[in-house]
Amino acid sequence: MKSADRLLTFSSFILTACFVLLLSGSGLAQSANTLRVAGLKDKVTVQRDERGIPYIEAANDHDLYFAQGYITASDRLWQMDVLRRTARGEMAEIFGKVVLEEDKRRRTYGFARLSEQAAANLTGEMKTLLDAYANGVNAYIASCDDKTLPIEFRILQYKPRLWLPADSLVLGLMMHESLTTSWQLDVMRAAFADLPKEKYEQLFPEYSTIDTPVVGSDNVKAKVKKAVASNIKVSSELLALAQRDEAIKQSSLERVGLHAEELAASNNWVISGKKSATGKPLLSSDPHLALTVPPIWYLINLSAPGVRVAGVSIPGIHCVIIGHNDRIAWGMTNIGPDVQDLYKEKFDAANPKRYQTPQGWKEAEVRTEEIKVRVAPTKPETEIVKLDVTVTRHGPIVLEKDNERFALKWTALDATLDWAGSFHRLNRARNWKEFCAALSTYAGAPQNHVYADVDGHIGYYGARYIPIRKSGDGSVPYDGSTDAGEWTGFIPFEKLPHLFDPPSGYIATANARIVGKDYPHFISHSWASPYRQKRIHDLLRQNKKFTMDDFRAIQGDEFAIGGKSFADAVQKLFSDKQVASKGSGTEAATLGSAMNVLAEWDGRAVPDSRGALLVSEIRQAFVNRVLTSALGAERAKQYRWGNRDSFVDFLVTSWPKEWLPKEFSSWKDLLVACEGDARANLTKQLGSDESKWTFGNAVQIKFNHPLTVAPMVGAQFKIDPIPQRGTGGGGLGATVNVGPSVSMRLIADMSNLDNTQHTISTGQSGNPKSLHYKDQVMDWYNVTPRTFPFSKEAVQKAAKQTVTLVP
Repeated sequence: MKSADRLLTFSSFILTACFVLLLSGSGLAQSANTLRVAGLKDKVTVQRDERGIPYIEAANDHDLYFAQGYITASDRLWQMDVLRRTARGEMAEIFGKVVLEEDKRRRTYGFARLSEQAAANLTGEMKTLLDAYANGVNAYIASCDDKTLPIEFRILQYKPRLWLPADSLVLGLMMHESLTTSWQLDVMRAAFADLPKEKYEQLFPEYSTIDTPVVGSDNVKAKVKKAVASNIKVSSELLALAQRDEAIKQSSLERVGLHAEELAASNNWVISGKKSATGKPLLSSDPHLALTVPPIWYLINLSAPGVRVAGVSIPGIHCVIIGHNDRIAWGMTNIGPDVQDLYKEKFDAANPKRYQTPQGWKEAEVRTEEIKVRVAPTKPETEIVKLDVTVTRHGPIVLEKDNERFALKWTALDATLDWAGSFHRLNRARNWKEFCAALSTYAGAPQNHVYADVDGHIGYYGARYIPIRKSGDGSVPYDGSTDAGEWTGFIPFEKLPHLFDPPSGYIATANARIVGKDYPHFISHSWASPYRQKRIHDLLRQNKKFTMDDFRAIQGDEFAIGGKSFADAVQKLFSDKQVASKGSGTEAATLGSAMNVLAEWDGRAVPDSRGALLVSEIRQAFVNRVLTSALGAERAKQYRWGNRDSFVDFLVTSWPKEWLPKEFSSWKDLLVACEGDARANLTKQLGSDESKWTFGNAVQIKFNHPLTVAPMVGAQFKIDPIPQRGTGGGGLGATVNVGPSVSMRLIADMSNLDNTQHTISTGQSGNPKSLHYKDQVMDWYNVTPRTFPFSKEAVQKAAKQTVTLVP
């Protein structure tokens, strides 16, 4: 089922469900100065500021995380339930068959079972604190009645079950899925292996002339490690199945705000005091994830003896994920390493449960998953759909057609790792040494962590688990009947890329390649486009003392390196004023008009720009025509590569004859046709009045809540779309400000943490009737994050409401 069809069916389900809802009450909890909450050991003070951000102060860690669970649930309970249901593969129980395939994916991975196993393995402090968080959530659930539960539960006619520590752990697995799922690329590379070697390498570039590695150097004669050729043949049908799986994953993760386009999620950078106006470090972090209502992040300040920390959490997970304490600050971007390998298993035709290993035949594990599926939107009754999952020594079978079956090995599927302790230690780290110690046990999706402290130090660590293979690099499927693709361990922590107090005085990452060609270990062949990372580096290299205003300007930067370099290359190609030989007089005039727009464009993707839109359309048409000619229509649609922008840059800098579509006699001819494609598309989309052909008219930021499509009640969840600034890719290539994918913005001032600025995309509350449902939208859109007070004195001054929770 296509994404549009899935959306239509989902919308129809919601529409029917809404006809049975009678609206009553707002769902808002009554405010009070004191609330008695069973389960606490001592009193807890909760203050809220003008944005509804909670500042929780407790006498002990147990009460701190109990209160975090309670308060987070009071703002985001339905979101928390949808997050855990998505991760556990239980969405069909409330939304029916339309999401059944999503549930089957998570059941195949076994996320629920793994999280329950990991929870059972918890001991000591971590068990106590995750239990406390869960008990806090449950205390809030117990305080609700039918009228005060979030309205989504009433619309869908169900009640939340109790929260478990395993529910917090399973959300981490879904983050892993969002940020490390790459096995479909392995299938694609194997399917494209029949291309000529030179074209294959040009189509899948790993390096670019504008790369800015954080660690190591490209100025070496080291032998470049190229992707290993595949001995496993993959049909276009298998590739189509793999990409269908990717589409289901994307649709599902977009709904909950966790989709990261091609694993490219986020910018972060840090400068030392020698480059800042304050003489102390400044740190910036803005993760890029799908825009949802409410957002995936929740601002919070947590204080107890031994810890005072502020930043963003994920509803359902204890601690602060990105932020600062009174000594250090940290930000994260995705590395996007290859931590998934596929193995083509050879099953016994006479006994389909047996598969071949180097030691002989082995019995596969077959488990049966029972999935509850809602029968009708108007009734909560369910039926059971059974799913048999086959698991080999490598992992679950995730791709199969006829007798071809592929198993997945993935770092996320290891329940023996420390899933809970790293962020707890990170929140309490006092210096670089303790920061590194906390990261050494981090078991989530490997991240680029930037660091700053009040003593003036800055640093970077790329952590954590990245496998070492016996042979090959896992970029294409292995033969599962051999041991050639077995993992022999992980890159040792001390050998992972890291940096402390670099002479340059700054560090920046943006999902692009982070290591030089001299780095001895394999991390990935597929990196994000270098544009964002390059732009941030260029801006930070300026000879100036940076301020908070400068950092906001960088976060909001809309300059499109890819689009501008394309526009400049096209103008250079036509600089002799000659029109393509196939162009008629009318085509010549149109081309001349386009050239004027391109020449006047300043390279910025802003709402009123005509140049940004026209360049985007022409460049996209250019790529489509080149790929369709070289690969065929079906393969062109199947082609995906995080750094495909470097392939486009190669085309427009060298204009290679071998890539020129055969139906054109010159690249000029092709570009005339692409300009015609662009105009036809824009006329269809925006009409014939070219004055309305602006970037903001064509590209809108849309705020998505799963129930916005519902008649009668859906309007309350709606936030009006706004013209987009910046872009996450597409025809222009990504800008630093990626528009709707910016999920939050942090700027930490290590000279005075009370000056730190932090904002999320919409608001703290998931209740559409709350003042804090969408009160941060314009701060987020205009890149004007508000001050996030930190010290006890500043918090007291900012407090608009104080509630005391007592046992």
